[in-house]
Amino acid sequence: MRITAKVDYAVRAAVELADACLQGHAQVPVKAESIAAAQSIPPRFLETILSELRRSGIVGSKRGSDGGYWLARPPIEVSVADIIRAVEGPLADVHGQSPEEVDYAGPARDLQRIWVATRVALRGVLEETTLADIASSTLPDHVAALAAQPGGWARR
Repeated sequence: MRITAKVDYAVRAAVELADACLQGHAQVPVKAESIAAAQSIPPRFLETILSELRRSGIVGSKRGSDGGYWLARPPIEVSVADIIRAVEGPLADVHGQSPEEVDYAGPARDLQRIWVATRVALRGVLEETTLADIASSTLPDHVAALAAQPGGWARR
């Protein structure tokens, strides 16, 4: 899986908002400039990302000098998969189609099953890891176990 800068920035920005929420500042607006500085995200790119997260109902916003952004739902209810879908669409597609819609012939016929299995594996991590998990450094046990595997850290 290729994780784009947009996805990386979107998750990091959402985790900043989750952290503010977990610190007791649930509906207190956080300035985009503050998020950008804290996570080293280009401000103009961040504004686009925050707009997409707002349109998807993940964040709320308020304009003006006392404005900013906040999570529209509790951080425990927002998964990493929700963020990815909000800024880039489906977790796994094949040339713009969902894996169950593709069809291969001959020796490649089982490739469709590989793409479906890949989507299931991605969902197992991304849908089950919430912003609260990340912000509080308490990843789900199965995600922590996967990340602890030595082969996971080898670049291939």
